[in-house]
Order: sequence, then C-alpha cells, then structure tokens
Amino acid sequence: MPLTPSKTIQRRLGLLGASLLSWPASAVLAQQAAPAAPAPAPTPASTAIRIGVIAPLTGPSADFGVPMLNGIKLAVDEINTAGGYLGRKLELLIRDDEANPDKGRKVSEELIAQKINVAIGFCNTGVAAKSLDVFQNNKIPLIIPCATGTSLTATYPGPDSYIFRTSAKDAIQATFVVDDIVKRGWTKVAVFADNTAYGESGLKDVVAALARHKLAPVSVARFALGVKDLTTELKAARDAGANAVFSYSLGPESVVIARGRKELAWKAPQVGPWGLSFPAYVNVAKDAAEDTLMAQTFIVEQRGNERRTAFLNSYSFKYAQKSVPASIPAAQAYDSTYLLLYSLFGLRETQVSGSAIKASLENLEKVYHGAVATYDHPFSLSDKDAFTTNMLLMGTVKGGVVTYAYPADIKRNVFTQRKQ
Repeated sequence: MPLTPSKTIQRRLGLLGASLLSWPASAVLAQQAAPAAPAPAPTPASTAIRIGVIAPLTGPSADFGVPMLNGIKLAVDEINTAGGYLGRKLELLIRDDEANPDKGRKVSEELIAQKINVAIGFCNTGVAAKSLDVFQNNKIPLIIPCATGTSLTATYPGPDSYIFRTSAKDAIQATFVVDDIVKRGWTKVAVFADNTAYGESGLKDVVAALARHKLAPVSVARFALGVKDLTTELKAARDAGANAVFSYSLGPESVVIARGRKELAWKAPQVGPWGLSFPAYVNVAKDAAEDTLMAQTFIVEQRGNERRTAFLNSYSFKYAQKSVPASIPAAQAYDSTYLLLYSLFGLRETQVSGSAIKASLENLEKVYHGAVATYDHPFSLSDKDAFTTNMLLMGTVKGGVVTYAYPADIKRNVFTQRKQ
C-alpha cells in the first residue's frame, strides 16, 4: 500500500540512520578526536558544513531551478534531522543566478568569500561554464545536478578536476536518442538548436551521434532565445525531407517548434534531451507536444521501488504538491546531497577541506541507493560524470504526461540503474 507522508519521512530517516550505522568503522573513527559524549551539546553554527547552492530561482529557467533547490533542501532536512554529519549540521547558503552567466559568476565568488566547504549548483550550461574556474582555482568541489553541457566535466583534466556531475551529459543523451530514432527508421534528421552554450554543445553532440551511423543532419536551424516564429526554418527542414526534428533548446523555444509543426500539419516527430519533459514545454505546448520523445533518467508515472516512492511522497508532502514538477533536477539534486554526505563519512582527516571531499567523492566506499540511480563508485580520479548511457530511459508525452516510450521499461525502472 502507498506510504503516507509521515511514514515515508520516518522510513527515509530510518534508512539513513541504518546506512550511517553500517558505515565502515574506520571512516567514522578517523573523524573522532575523542569519544562521543552521551548527549552532545548543540553544535555552534560556525562548525556547520557550509554548502553553497546556485540555481536559477527566478527568470526563464526557474521552472527547473526551484525544483533543484527543493530536492537539496529536502535531503538536508532529512540529514539534519538524523543528526547531520557527526553532529554537525549541513548549512545551505543559497544564491539565485537568474540563468545569467555574469550573475552566476558573481554569486559564485560571493560563496567562496563565505568560506563554503562545497557547492551544488547550476542548471544552465552557459552559466556553469563561466563559473567553473572560481571553484577549480579555490579547490572547492562543485557537484552539478542539472546542467548537461558535455564540456563542463571535460574542462579540466580528470585527476585535477573539482567539477563533478550527477546529470546525464548531452553527449550520452544525444547518442541515446539518435540510436533510438535510427532504429525506428528516422534517419533524415533536422536539428534545431538555440544559440546559447547549451544549444551549441547539443548541436555538436547530435552531429557526432549521427556521424557514428554515417549520417548527417538534412537541415540545421540556429535561433536566439525568445524567438516567436520558426515557420521558415521548419518549412526548410520539411522540404529537405526530414522525418524527425531534434530540438536543443529549453522550454519556450521548443514550444515554438512544436506549435509550428502543428500549424504546418507536419507529422515528423519532435525528439530531444530531457528538457522536453519539463512543464515549460509539456504544459505550454499542450497537444502540440503529444508523442514527443526524450531521454530521461527518472520517470514518475510508475513510482517503482521504495526509494523512489519515498522521495516522491516526501517531496509532495513537504512542498504541498500533488506531483513533482521537473522531477529530474529535483531527484538528481536530492541524490547529489546524499552523495556529498557519503563523501563526508569517507574522509580520512578531521578537517573538512575541499581537497579531502574531492578525494572522497572519487573513492566512495559505500554504495548509495538513491532515488534516481544506484551509485556504486559513481566518480573516479579520471571520470567525474555519474551517468552512463545504459542508465537512460526513453520517455514520451501521452495525454500531457511524460510516460515510458517502451512498456518494457516500466519493469526495468523498478530497479535503479548502475553506472557501467
């Protein structure tokens, strides 16, 4: 039977407590300078683990930035209720980047000045790209739970990099979607990509994925954010014989593509990365979004296993929402926070330094069974991406809801996927 909200929270906290009790003794003892007192006094705020959070909380990307923040806050509340990290609370220092690269860099520098221990953030590839060096140069680990630009985790050599990611990078999303549509016989692909860093990165990845099948786009359209009409570009793609439209842009512009296809009565399906599952596309495009196909890491229609159910019920209860909008960034941010906690318990020194957290993330000793995936050594010295292609699912829009494109994936999704 479904868990009630209160039982869900109790169950999740129970799982967390059991997990921490089962942590290797050496990892915990290495943090203890003296035996723990029977009843520890409240921890001063100055000893809290300070986590910088950067997300687009206002502006055009707030529809997935706010759920990202909510996922982090949910995890932190659970962790602090269970005692935090060896009695030390996790403290969030939250900043709004407004989906603006310059603002993102400004608030990143502010957080460094606030002496954060680690950061979780960024939904937009271009915003993240402009701030990576702020964290890298100050040796503060950054965990990216949302932005997908392939270059983000390739900017610095793996062994040196402080940039980690728990979202599926565009290179594997593009490969996954292209492989699927080619199997369906849709080999004449038109690509529509905005002129942001996200669109540029996505276009390159789609072209590379097509090339592996000895194919090339039959048409490429580039456009600015805020475009209201792409009829001319859609007609050109149709006249070039395209039988699939691969769109690489966030909600509003993808809506323009979907509506334009509908007005032209052009049946070529719209396909793309996970952003096509966001409310800004599905709920706004309405019936024009029907049958859209997109890569997914997390589909909420069938809740699957207990961990997913616990997360979704806890989120719905905490934020008084019947459903979880933009569930992927919410769930990935939630898992990112727990992976951070696991890294803290893997430290081999009493000081919570950026370099120590980095080393621990690269060598996590304990498997974390998360809402999105089972994280068994998700990172290494050379690999800072937690997702591989095998962990993706194909989603589709049916009746205004994102569901499974392949019924067989419903059973597969009961088991959280592991990195290969």
